[in-house]
Amino acid sequence: MQLQLTKPICFFDLETTGTNVAKDRIVEISILKVFPNGNKESRTWLVNPEMPIPPESEAIHGISDEKVANEPTFKQLSKDIYAMIRDSDLAGFNSDRFDIPLLAEEMLRADVDFDMKSMVSVDVQTIFHKMEKRTLEAAYKFYCDKNLDDAHSAEADTMATYEVLLAQLERYPDLENDIKKLSEFTTRRQNLDFAGFIGVDENDNPIFSFGKHKGKTVDEVMEKEPGYFGWILNADFPLYTKKVLTQIKLSKLNNKF
Repeated sequence: MQLQLTKPICFFDLETTGTNVAKDRIVEISILKVFPNGNKESRTWLVNPEMPIPPESEAIHGISDEKVANEPTFKQLSKDIYAMIRDSDLAGFNSDRFDIPLLAEEMLRADVDFDMKSMVSVDVQTIFHKMEKRTLEAAYKFYCDKNLDDAHSAEADTMATYEVLLAQLERYPDLENDIKKLSEFTTRRQNLDFAGFIGVDENDNPIFSFGKHKGKTVDEVMEKEPGYFGWILNADFPLYTKKVLTQIKLSKLNNKF
């Protein structure tokens, strides 16, 4: 089994200081880049998160403050990482809800203008949950008949995710070996930002998906309560959410002229 690709796809996994997309940081990133001709390129980096790694996180991935003390920061690595993924689609395990949003925050924090407009993503966990409903270790055992002995090592998890997707395509004839179709299959709902604060309605208008204005269009809220935009920009929302909201506002202003 080989993936049918029209462009490269990067499978990746993050180990982090925690699960808060806006506040936590990457301590390890592994990327497996698969090319349309079947060639593969793999890189793994340890990252100094510039913040203490909580004991509960260290207990999961085994990466301590001492282990990353002399490693480069994400900002120092960001250009190399972006160069590896910029021409590719993305794939991971629970990547749509966690890895991609957190990676986007790190990129924007490092002044890299990360955007998914020219990419699609395939969340292998979503295929698994729709078909079998298990964890990565169980998915690896179920689809590949192998034990994931080094779970929560970013490199092991990345390789396992790639192998699981290949096995899923082998097992399910109705899954098309097409990255765009797999992306559509693994998309839970349509959001304009990764964190799910800005969605779209049935007419493809941007809407707020949270708070007192949930379900209202962004245009309507900005017109009736312009201060809401400023509140979001100054509050503890993900940087990518703020970027998307700013793009919507600028687009509306440009359309007036």
